[in-house]
Amino acid sequence: MAQSNADVPRRDPQASLRRLPSVDQVLRGEAAHLAVQRFGRPAVTDAVRSALALAREEVQAGAGLATTQELAWRATQMLEAAERPSLRPLFNLTGTVLHTNLGRAVLAQAAIEAATLAMRDAVALEFDLASGKRGERDDHLRALVCELTGAEDATVVNNNAAAVLLVLNSLAAGKEAIVSRGELIEIGGAFRMPDIMTRAGTKLVEVGTTNRTHPRDYADAIGEDTGLLLKVHTSNYRIEGFTREVTAAELAGIARQKGVPLVNDLGSGTLADLAAFGLAHEPTVREAVNEGADIVTFSGDKLLGGPQAGFVVGRRELIGRINCNPMKRALRVDKIRLAALEATLKLYRDPQRLAERLPTLRLLSRPQEEIAAQAARLAPKLAAFAGPAFDAVVADCRSQIGSGALPLATIASAGVAVSPRDGSGSALAELSARLRALPMPVIGRIERGTLILDLRCLEDEDRFSANLSGADA
Repeated sequence: MAQSNADVPRRDPQASLRRLPSVDQVLRGEAAHLAVQRFGRPAVTDAVRSALALAREEVQAGAGLATTQELAWRATQMLEAAERPSLRPLFNLTGTVLHTNLGRAVLAQAAIEAATLAMRDAVALEFDLASGKRGERDDHLRALVCELTGAEDATVVNNNAAAVLLVLNSLAAGKEAIVSRGELIEIGGAFRMPDIMTRAGTKLVEVGTTNRTHPRDYADAIGEDTGLLLKVHTSNYRIEGFTREVTAAELAGIARQKGVPLVNDLGSGTLADLAAFGLAHEPTVREAVNEGADIVTFSGDKLLGGPQAGFVVGRRELIGRINCNPMKRALRVDKIRLAALEATLKLYRDPQRLAERLPTLRLLSRPQEEIAAQAARLAPKLAAFAGPAFDAVVADCRSQIGSGALPLATIASAGVAVSPRDGSGSALAELSARLRALPMPVIGRIERGTLILDLRCLEDEDRFSANLSGADA
């Protein structure tokens, strides 16, 4: 005969709570002992307390009792999650090679090895081995940068924004800096050129209009209070149509005639002609120097392909003034980045092998046919991962350089387009979350209801395949 609900004994949550193991009981178990060996007793004790607090909530919600071993296992999982680095490696399948949010340039193997050596041992950072006296950290890069750019002298700080700030403060503090209205840029993170000029202690003088600036606009604005002329490469946007821009060469002539320095901020400057790698031409640092700029600033972690840094190159007398600025010490780079920068710059001495050895140029110049063949091999695996509710097909797509470089230029690429058969946006969001939750997260981009996984930046295909199966990547 069926038992009525009234005959079923009711579970007493308070009695169950009293039967939960104590912290000390959990810590005496073998599983907790192994955790203590890995993480230390204080950390394991705190984690066990957290696991017990969670177990109490579950018991009160009607769940069964957790055993001593289960509680120790939960505590170990908590500790492993807390120990996982927040800067996790991932697969960049966004199609943006120099993705600011994903760390921009992937370093060359030579740069990684040089940085590792600098981390492992003491180095002659500011010590002259020949004389036995104090040296300068800029000496590790100065001759190499001058060789590659044609500049008289060079210095380096922690990024290009810092380079611009330092130059403006050193050469035009309390004075005017003249710049075209059409070049008052804003880049990622709400960094605006007028704001950085204010922080540098220089007064902004805008000339021309948004779309047209003429040589006479600069010449007429120069006066006794002028500290410098500033040209800013509009690398992350283009003004088209009825336009007029004063070239760097034209500005150099005006600056010389008026006796004021010209500063040319290239932003994501490059040391190599990108046209040689099948890309659109971008002004090189050597070109900017040859055009007559007194100072040129550019980034190290964008098209150059190195770690984050900001370079300042130009006339020796002006670089000397910049290096005497107390702000230089606050903005300098450490031994690890110096080592990686030196190794990266040395790769440019061998242009024939540059694309092979420098990941940024290697990824930017990958042929579409090679990427499409890779997409054909991976599409079935991605379809299996996504499940029967999705279609996964090989698709042509367009990659971009990123980090503000050549904003209108895209590169023919290929990838796998994954779309939900029912057109559900929530299903697509859930799939994207599953990809991000893999041992090595996979990041793509969503376009018109489809997840595009652009494979331009995927070089380790075997690792990617193993990662899809949930294996340790």
